Amino acid sequence: MQLFRKAKKIRLRSVKDKYLVADDDEETVFQDRDGSSEKAEWVVYTAGKNHIRFKSCYGKYLMASNTPFLQGVKGKKVIQTELKPDLDGSVNWEPVRDGFQVRLKTHTGSFLRPNGGVPPWRNTITHDTPRRSKTREKVLWDIETVESLPSYQKGD
Repeated sequence: MQLFRKAKKIRLRSVKDKYLVADDDEETVFQDRDGSSEKAEWVVYTAGKNHIRFKSCYGKYLMASNTPFLQGVKGKKVIQTELKPDLDGSVNWEPVRDGFQVRLKTHTGSFLRPNGGVPPWRNTITHDTPRRSKTREKVLWDIETVESLPSYQKGD
């Protein structure tokens, strides 16, 4: 949580130097090397003691869905969604710090994962549980603060 404590708006950059980006369809997310657009910026909200939420430029929250990315594949879709009272914690992410990077853990124990390779995997985002040490490195994200929360000092 420390990496997010003073951040109001951030960018998430994968180990492959690609940014988590909200798509224009206001539902899907993907990776892009260009992190300069507002679609790569996410407003950070605290959700309890150990969790945070990410809100896209479209006003939708980053959600770990239960929908498989592909039939018969372990990874599940990550999407943008409206904040609804019946959500089961799927918009809450627990930051797990690893040095200067972070893994973002879902309410089910899986992690936000950038995918590479050939289509249909290329530049997609899913969530699953890494089983091998090499895969564990893939779920690490760098946090780039775009806008900080105002700091308050005594006497101000």
